Amino acid sequence: MLRVATEDDVETIRRWRNHPRTRDASIFRAEITPQMHSEWWTRRSADPTYHILIFSYRDRPCGVVLFQDHDADARTSEWGFFLDVDGLTERNELLPAWMEMEKEAVAYGFEELKLTSMGGRTLAWNASVLALHKRFGFQQVPEKGYTTEINGKDEAVVWTELRQP
Repeated sequence: MLRVATEDDVETIRRWRNHPRTRDASIFRAEITPQMHSEWWTRRSADPTYHILIFSYRDRPCGVVLFQDHDADARTSEWGFFLDVDGLTERNELLPAWMEMEKEAVAYGFEELKLTSMGGRTLAWNASVLALHKRFGFQQVPEKGYTTEINGKDEAVVWTELRQP
């Protein structure tokens, strides 16, 4: 289940985003301070082109799904996500929750937001994320890929995209 995030979710979102495994798989890897997160929340929660959603699995909040509109007229959006790695791993639910989250995010993008396409960035070394996206029909768009410097090292970034069925 996906629901709109509220002020009550802010610290939980920061905690999940700061998990070392989540940070290691992110383009922005610095630990997010309470002040940075508060500023992000204030800016993003007031932005009508940005959607912050909480994902629940088996009635427990355990992830965040983000959509940012790229082109309102074309109904395209970039999306991203992260999960409660510790909680889901402890319950042995990480993979099934992750798959359910992706399924619900795709449905939300096309059914609720009425998108024509949704795409996202993944570090090229992150084969498990790329494989899951492929399983859900996302395709790599080579011309949207790029290289960026992360912690002094060049990292390849892959863009995957799913068009409305």
